[in-house]
Amino acid sequence: MSGTSAPAPARAASDPGFDVVAIGAGLGIYALTRAYHEAYGTVATVLAANAPEPLRRSVTSRVVDLPAGADDAARVARLVELAQARPAGRPAVLLCNSDGNVEFVARNAEVLSQHYALRYPSLEVVERLADKASFAEVCTDLGIDIPATEVVDFRDGTLPELPALPFDYPVVAKPAQAEPHVHVRMPGKKKIYPLHSAEELRDLISRLHAAGFRNRFVVQEMIPGDDTSMLSLTAYRSASGTITLMGGARVLLEEHTPEALGRPAAMITQDLPEQFAQMRRILDEVGYVGFANADIKVDPRDGVARFLEINPRIGRNSYYVTGGGANVAEVMVADAIEGRDPEPRVGLDEVLYSIVPFRLLLRYITDPQLAAQVKRIARARTVNPWRYRAEGLWLRGYSYAVPLNHIRKFRRHYPEPSADGF
Repeated sequence: MSGTSAPAPARAASDPGFDVVAIGAGLGIYALTRAYHEAYGTVATVLAANAPEPLRRSVTSRVVDLPAGADDAARVARLVELAQARPAGRPAVLLCNSDGNVEFVARNAEVLSQHYALRYPSLEVVERLADKASFAEVCTDLGIDIPATEVVDFRDGTLPELPALPFDYPVVAKPAQAEPHVHVRMPGKKKIYPLHSAEELRDLISRLHAAGFRNRFVVQEMIPGDDTSMLSLTAYRSASGTITLMGGARVLLEEHTPEALGRPAAMITQDLPEQFAQMRRILDEVGYVGFANADIKVDPRDGVARFLEINPRIGRNSYYVTGGGANVAEVMVADAIEGRDPEPRVGLDEVLYSIVPFRLLLRYITDPQLAAQVKRIARARTVNPWRYRAEGLWLRGYSYAVPLNHIRKFRRHYPEPSADGF
């Protein structure tokens, strides 16, 4: 079953009057450039090191190469150079979709804001939310449920002691901040570490210390339940402090390769009024600006939805929002270019978002009632961010190769569904 893909774009009849510049690469950036192309017919300038072929071949973007390892000064200089090449007075939005690039924009906001319309949280807010340890403190202060959490601190350079956990194994360990862990080189490195004993945690702490990791790790109680227990929530809070977009989805299947563990591969849109209200409280509390994406897991033991993290960006799988009828480009353009708050959009149209083959997806949905619901939604509307009818033959072919590649990945890393998703 393939369902239906997105309709051909309703292109702008004329120049929209602004440019789009993006930093980064991969599906997270493609989903954004596609949203802008659908809404306004724009071709985004994508500044990237080692940009993959799909971005180079896409009608939604043109790639400007950036030397690998370029520092802040080099990247700022290149962005200023691109800005100075625009006609005087012509605005541009600046897009990014990774923790490292959001932090880069926040660090250099004073200079970049002279050349681009920025709608991103301040560096203080980024550090407060992106750090899972301080995020846990924010949620605790607001009375919002999270998993039981302990922090292991590597920052002083000494080997941390094994923490005495007030909860039982198994546990989940993950970096408090994603970016410092990205640069760690060690055997057995994963995005998230499921651990089943104190010995496994002690071994991880030793390997991280030996590899030169000098930040914090959080160790959390493992909440039971497979991938279908996960919820995703995307919000936009404007410069005026208004929530103009709130959309949610139930995750059906996550990716399971070590470097991508936990990324949603398939979701169905879903209204989440209680979690929408909690997300609003968090964003208002910290004075957030721009897009944010939350990962939430429903605990089957008590039915409580516990916030795991809030990413200070729209998220790699943002096209579930655009595909659900709320084009993410439009809320940002209204705020950053037009200086207005549109009528708030809360909730999305019913849609299946998936980057994996439908038969593969059904293999991992063990609840018959959920499987029947997914089949019904898929018959009505399915979206895959890579399948865009405006693209040429090469990218169309690529859009069919991606799901087939996932078959190989799941056979290797997650051949059978499990009760805990690991």
